[in-house]
Amino acid sequence: MKQAVDRMRQVVEAPMEYAAEWKAKVGRQVVGLLPMHFPGELAHAAGCLPVVLQDDAEPITVGQSNVFNFYCGFNRSIIDQTMRGRFDGLDAIMFGDHCVQLLGTADVIRAEKPDLPILFNQLCTTLDANWAYRETLGTFAQLWKELETLTGREVTADAVRSSIRLFNRNRTQMRSLYRMRRDGEIAISGRDMQAVVKSSMTMDREEHVDLMDQLLAGAPRVRAGSADVPVYLSGHMCHAPKPEIMDMIEESGARVVNDDLFVGWRFIHADMDETVPPLDGMARWYIEKNRRLPCPTRVIKGMDWEDYLLADVERSGAQGLVILMVKFCEPHMYFYPEIKEAFEVRGIPHLLIETEHEEMPLEALKTRVETFVEIAKRRAASKAA
Repeated sequence: MKQAVDRMRQVVEAPMEYAAEWKAKVGRQVVGLLPMHFPGELAHAAGCLPVVLQDDAEPITVGQSNVFNFYCGFNRSIIDQTMRGRFDGLDAIMFGDHCVQLLGTADVIRAEKPDLPILFNQLCTTLDANWAYRETLGTFAQLWKELETLTGREVTADAVRSSIRLFNRNRTQMRSLYRMRRDGEIAISGRDMQAVVKSSMTMDREEHVDLMDQLLAGAPRVRAGSADVPVYLSGHMCHAPKPEIMDMIEESGARVVNDDLFVGWRFIHADMDETVPPLDGMARWYIEKNRRLPCPTRVIKGMDWEDYLLADVERSGAQGLVILMVKFCEPHMYFYPEIKEAFEVRGIPHLLIETEHEEMPLEALKTRVETFVEIAKRRAASKAA
């Protein structure tokens, strides 16, 4: 298990270096994906390495003059990395429009890298509209053609089916690890669990599948500490929370049993249907996954994020909810009051932590988390009495 996780961590710490090595070895294009909804399966079927672009730990420096200060840390970091040349090895970037800030980021990248193809596709946001499925089919069909133009090769339906099977297998592996953690069968840190998912966003999928086979076979069946309070993490729609935050939460007496983080369950929860034509499978994947796990940037009548969270917190056995809200993340900010009210009505302890790209006062935050853990522990004890 340690060997597999160490390899995953290595890739997480140097994703662009990994992509450059892959490109030199295989001789194919590397395509950057912006979160959250574009299918890496299609880029993989085109022979490319799909890499979900992430923020990095560097302070915002050369990109500062090209981005508003009220943009979230993810967008500011993506712009800064562009200005620093971190993405010079990319052959294209697949952009969406799920966030107004992301539109500004796309404009900056276009201006800074005019020769870099930007595959910009606007996915519908009202997913239960009578035209949503038709529009989604058209969007993915357009992306299919754009990838053929980029690579100069035909992308066959059989190739897409093969990629869908591979990606589904990889998601199944990671969901199995999630289940084992939720059921207390293994003790795996939030930092390591994050490395598992985040590395899958960069690595060649065949390599990641092999590593997951090793990890699942070698994971020591050590039960998580029963004294720790089980908690649920929610938020961070586009990038991973700092590993130091994950460590701090666990050091405060909490045990993470589930989450809806993008670099987490949100990324792996939905498979594509392998039994239908691949274009239909991709469209259904996009339309239906919001019914399984609501996204604040998408709309389905009667599907609310707070209702999902209430049910999933209960399913996971968590005794409290920790909300990780990225500073200036407008979609999350809009929904938070409803989440807060829903959990207060149910009497479920919850804690809001606003995260930033820059340095955060972890010691002060730890005091808040320790207080939250103690409240959750006492609330659970009073219910059991």
